[in-house]
Amino acid sequence: MRSRNTRKAPLLAASLAAATLSALTPATALAASTASDASTAKDPLRQYTQQKLQWKRCDAKGPDTFQCATLKVPLDYSDPGGKTIGLAISRLKAGSAKARHGVLLLNPGGPGAPGLQLPADPLMKFPAEVKRRYDLVGFDPRGAGQSSPVSCGLTAEEQADQPYKAETFTKDVDRARTVAEKCRARAGDKLPHLTTRNSARDMDVIRAALGEETISYLGISYGTYLGAVYMQLFPQRADRIVLDSATNPTRIYRGMFQDMAKAAEQAFTRWTAWTARRHTTYGLGDTPAKVRKTYWDLIARANRKPVLFEGQTLTGDGIRADNRTFFHVQKAAERITGLKKGMLTVAGGEGHGVLYAPDSSPCADKAVTVYLTTGRLPAKDLTCQATAGQKEQPRTFPVPTPPSRPGTHDRLWP
Repeated sequence: MRSRNTRKAPLLAASLAAATLSALTPATALAASTASDASTAKDPLRQYTQQKLQWKRCDAKGPDTFQCATLKVPLDYSDPGGKTIGLAISRLKAGSAKARHGVLLLNPGGPGAPGLQLPADPLMKFPAEVKRRYDLVGFDPRGAGQSSPVSCGLTAEEQADQPYKAETFTKDVDRARTVAEKCRARAGDKLPHLTTRNSARDMDVIRAALGEETISYLGISYGTYLGAVYMQLFPQRADRIVLDSATNPTRIYRGMFQDMAKAAEQAFTRWTAWTARRHTTYGLGDTPAKVRKTYWDLIARANRKPVLFEGQTLTGDGIRADNRTFFHVQKAAERITGLKKGMLTVAGGEGHGVLYAPDSSPCADKAVTVYLTTGRLPAKDLTCQATAGQKEQPRTFPVPTPPSRPGTHDRLWP
């Protein structure tokens, strides 16, 4: 276990240096300045890793122990003396200074989803022992949330998902070109630097600014890829790493979208069979073929006359775009039944992220908690069954999707 006093020596040295500097002669001060310049040249990130964070309460309505700060990082890590951006970070300190193991950095995925609120998020059911031993640290990735957010200024139509159709291919290419041109005009100087590797580098600056030799990490969905990249870049600084709902790093990103399409078709086929067995409940058809026909009839009808859904007017293409629904059969059946009637309001949502959630699997939570609090991995591969609550009302976390939906952040993470 690391010493809990890793920050005391640097802070004491800084205090002594400040006290001594006021008594320096001009010649001595010049020598100190030259030494400082030499130190910066030797470690160009020193101005970022050694910065002192100014913590303050995140939200007047939230707990006073939930604190936030802004961390300066270079926009371009190949030019650390150039432009800087602000990174919003948050922290809930460990409940026990004596038992404290270190920090647990959190990322919800996205890509690019804000994570500032995760340490205090009521949907994150962290066990008491994890909260006792770790400072829970959240952050908004660069370009998102409160971390120097970037926007391309896209319209709702430009942000909307567009299912592929051969007859609209030329129009879709024009639309994509317009989106690219808008992004280049609005944020062309920043977009090349909003990358996973730079986010991983930001994570290491967070580590250093917090005075930690290593960090532990919990990443969900895309956050698993970010965690894998961090371990690739900084293997000696990774402590206990948990990757929840992992993405395949060899398929980022085009391959991942292709895999998602295949998985969505498989989920749709499974859903038609499940729904057919419950025809008396949903009335969508008593065979998989009939359920499938009901769905495509709905799509055709909505393309002729859009359907009102949760305050939005959806075409058939708009309904098709939400193919993630079919990974949760009951939610999908309720949604399609409501759309067939022309209106629906559903609380909750669908997505992934299985750890520390309401109604999460005690088996999975226990194994991860043991690892985080003791460092012990399961003796063998462990398969845990989802609970009924996970199957019926899964927690929503950002899932990579080709374009954003109206009202969400209007860019993709490189």
